[in-house]
Amino acid sequence: MNTVIPAIQTHALSKIYGNGRGCRDITITVGQGEAFGFLGPNGAGKSTFVKTLVGLVRPSGGEGVLLGHPIGSLEARGRIGYLPELYRYPEWLSGEEVMRMHTGLLGIKSGDAKARIRSGLDEVGIGKRGSDRVKQYSKGMQQRLGLACALLGDPDILFLDEPSSAMDPVGRREVRDLLLELKKRGKTLFLNSHLLEDVEAVCDRMALMLNGDMIRSGSVSDMLKVKVRRRFKVGGFSPVVLDWLIAETGLPINLSHTAEPQDWEEPVWLEAELEDEHQAGRINALIVGQGMTLYETVNEREKLEDWFMDAVAGLDHRGEKR
Repeated sequence: MNTVIPAIQTHALSKIYGNGRGCRDITITVGQGEAFGFLGPNGAGKSTFVKTLVGLVRPSGGEGVLLGHPIGSLEARGRIGYLPELYRYPEWLSGEEVMRMHTGLLGIKSGDAKARIRSGLDEVGIGKRGSDRVKQYSKGMQQRLGLACALLGDPDILFLDEPSSAMDPVGRREVRDLLLELKKRGKTLFLNSHLLEDVEAVCDRMALMLNGDMIRSGSVSDMLKVKVRRRFKVGGFSPVVLDWLIAETGLPINLSHTAEPQDWEEPVWLEAELEDEHQAGRINALIVGQGMTLYETVNEREKLEDWFMDAVAGLDHRGEKR
């Protein structure tokens, strides 16, 4: 029976700098073809952990392997692509020249290099602007170039540190779609991001870092399991019907505001916390079945940012302003 080797596996991996910052005792396992999100405020230790995984800094303790090879080894480095948070390319070079320089570093034969450069620039949305100088690129375009460089070697594992932080909403959507496509191809993605919606859309599992420690981890669906608040605008309503709805559904349904008796002829808003669309459909059917008018329904799902703030509430953290 063949055992599938994890793409990324660490045990108590640590990197502590002289000022006490860094990351401590991080233990994770990321399967091949999985997308893993790493979240946390500035200064949490996310980038330090990634730099340790890709072999840019030596760990202070613990161990880690990439596809069975020790982190930092030539074998491990040959299987990864990396887009750092702080990327800099010579501004006098064109995008194509930057890519050509990277093909040389990767040992890609000149006969293959031209086709890889062209397809890589097209894939990240640079296209014909590959002949322009880097100094003519916006920050978002430079970030696209960095992503193209990270993909040049057709890596099995892609480490991305804030891959779309400098992009506009359209660019972020395009990068998100590209990451989903890479995931379909079986690539393993390790995503550091402040853009929590990207993690929610792309990743299977995630972890939350704070002050160098991993304080939460699990599947995205479990960690973000928040109920959907649904609002129903209903005409022809009365307090008796509210009690009946609660009894029929077993759900906590409330008036969104206190209505005076003389106002019952006006439409009112009901609110309910629901777990799925089936519960919403049940309420819709009951309202209409009683002869009331259902004007509209509105979803007010808890935002991912709200979840993040709740997760770190009451915990001190060494953000960039501290």
